[in-house]
Amino acid sequence: MVRQAHLESWWGPDGFSVEVHTIDLRPGGELRYAMIATAPAQVEFMKRAGMPLTTELTITYTEVVSRRRPAYEHLVDFVPGVGSYSVSTLVELHPSAGGVRMVLSFDPMHDEEWTTRAVMGWENELGKLAKVLEAVDSRS
Repeated sequence: MVRQAHLESWWGPDGFSVEVHTIDLRPGGELRYAMIATAPAQVEFMKRAGMPLTTELTITYTEVVSRRRPAYEHLVDFVPGVGSYSVSTLVELHPSAGGVRMVLSFDPMHDEEWTTRAVMGWENELGKLAKVLEAVDSRS
C-alpha cells in the first residue's frame, strides 16, 4: 500500500516540500498533491518566474501492474505563458540479484530547459528515495 508519508518523504526536489492530498493507485486513479517552495533559493526562483509558491498538481494513472510498472499522465498547467499539456511517464521495476533496477521514461516537456529541469528533478528525487530506503534497511 502506498502511504502519503512515504511519498512525502522523498517526492519533490530539494528546496520543496510535498503534501499529498489523495492517492488512488489504479488505472484512472489520481495522485493529487501540492508542491511547496520552502528554501530561500527556490522561493526566490518561483517569485522571479511569476509562479506561486504552492502548486497543486495531478497525476492520472494509465496503467498499474503491482510492484512492476506504473504509468501515468502528469498534467503540466503551472508554467507561465505555456498552455496546459500532459507528460506521459513510465516506471519499470526489474528485480535482480542485487535489488531492483528501475527504468524511468517520460515525454519531453515543452522546451529543452524545462525538460532538463525535469531530469534534474527526477535525479534529485531518486537520490532522496535512495536515502529513505537505506534508512529503512539499516533499521531492519
